[in-house]
Amino acid sequence: MIETVLFSLAILAVTPSPMALLSMQQGSIEAILSTNQAPKVIELASKEMSMNNRYPVASVSEIFKDNILLNIAYLDGSVKSAGDINWDKVTQASRTEFTLQPNEVFAYHDEVLAKYAGKVTVTTNTQFNKQDGYKTDGYLYGDGVCQLASLLNWVAKDANLEVYAPANHDFASIPEVPKEHGVAIYYDPGNTSHSANRNLYITNNQDKPVTFVFDFDGGVLKISVVKTA
Repeated sequence: MIETVLFSLAILAVTPSPMALLSMQQGSIEAILSTNQAPKVIELASKEMSMNNRYPVASVSEIFKDNILLNIAYLDGSVKSAGDINWDKVTQASRTEFTLQPNEVFAYHDEVLAKYAGKVTVTTNTQFNKQDGYKTDGYLYGDGVCQLASLLNWVAKDANLEVYAPANHDFASIPEVPKEHGVAIYYDPGNTSHSANRNLYITNNQDKPVTFVFDFDGGVLKISVVKTA
């Protein structure tokens, strides 16, 4: 009888109390969480511009805005041709993003210089013309696209990515974008050389993937470049 009591006491001595068990379980959960935490995301750069301030004339500014947002819709694939365009959806608040792996290249359109052939993984998937559903202010279909390219050029440079923009936009100012970051974009079917030299090329020279995030809140467009630590 004495031996049975002593054995029972020994078991109690080595068996954790309910509170101790709970503490151990919590510690295990925390250990698991600590090894499965989401990777840290670092913002390399961000720039923004108002979609209501694209040109001094309000009616022209609205056309620029629509063309810019349509360009983003082609980029994210929600619009693939003019038949897909629903302007209410195109102009609503949205988030779009694309990622470049190390050494991959973004080109604004698919007519590229020879040195980028085979390296381009992302473009905006459009030619910025009437057939693609872009609007005109009476001068050029797709007016406003250069402004989006210039904002993208600016943020990519600020993120210390490798950027090449053969043609500047010094023939016209772009509101809220410093003149030195202006980029001229043009797609000339049948003239690859002309088109390729009016393009924007961004190479991911980082050792990690980088993601471009386009946030439009209904009034302001913000482009951020982030990477995973």
